[in-house]
Amino acid sequence: MTDHRAIIAALPETTKAALTTRSNLRGLGHLAGHFGAMAFTGGYIAGQAPFWGLMLLPHGILMVFLFTLSHECTHQTPFRTRWLNDAVGLAVAPLLVLPFFWFRYFHLAHHRFTNDPDRDPELAGGGRPATWRAYLIYLCGWGYWRGNIATLWQNAFGRLEAPYLPARRHAVMRAEARALIGLYVLFAISLIWSPVLIWLWLVPVLIAQPFLRLYLLAEHGHCPPVANMLENTRTTLTNRIVRWLAWNMPYHAEHHSYPAVPFHQLPALHALMADDLRAVSPSYTDFTKRYAGSLEH
Repeated sequence: MTDHRAIIAALPETTKAALTTRSNLRGLGHLAGHFGAMAFTGGYIAGQAPFWGLMLLPHGILMVFLFTLSHECTHQTPFRTRWLNDAVGLAVAPLLVLPFFWFRYFHLAHHRFTNDPDRDPELAGGGRPATWRAYLIYLCGWGYWRGNIATLWQNAFGRLEAPYLPARRHAVMRAEARALIGLYVLFAISLIWSPVLIWLWLVPVLIAQPFLRLYLLAEHGHCPPVANMLENTRTTLTNRIVRWLAWNMPYHAEHHSYPAVPFHQLPALHALMADDLRAVSPSYTDFTKRYAGSLEH
């Protein structure tokens, strides 16, 4: 069976150079579109336009899918300029309750040990849901919020013990966590004068979290614990809107096979790898139906 390493190694150097070319223009253009959509939905809510409550869900979906941007920034691929990747990653961290510098090393460990039940940090604490009860808890985002809040507190005031967190970066991760906690304290204090952040941030991200959970479950759910990225990671075929929202990360097997490829070049990489992919779903609806059908009561 073809291995992802063999496919990437066989690519001509000119093709590799084209695929890995990063662009501030492409990155900033996509970022402007994403933030522009959020500005529209957020403005509609803040202005309490007619039926503004109906805008909470799309606003929340736009916000929680900034996770895919944060993920891309950990690889330093959305933008050509290194500091810009870090700046954007840090900027979206408070919205996601996801400390960016910590997440970089967590995510790199996930790439190194994808779907390894003993070493992939994404599988720590029991792995992916196998029963309906676990599935519903997963979808509501309870594990995400509880885990991220615990991580923030541990990073700020406890010991950073995970083997994938380099000691030379502990001080940076500790300062980052304390800064985020400080921001949330200011948020709580602001509620004395106005509840606007409840409607512009807290409620939207809570009600939209199931959509992100369903999306993320498709990336590796029901994939085998093997080293070949063509098998342990799933590409999900979907429409342009979802690909835009998720920064082309539905091409996930391609991303895991060649993480240096920026989001805007993933469709080109998909065209080169499509015939060799082993885990492909025709849609998120199809994957969700199949996954739900496998759950135990």
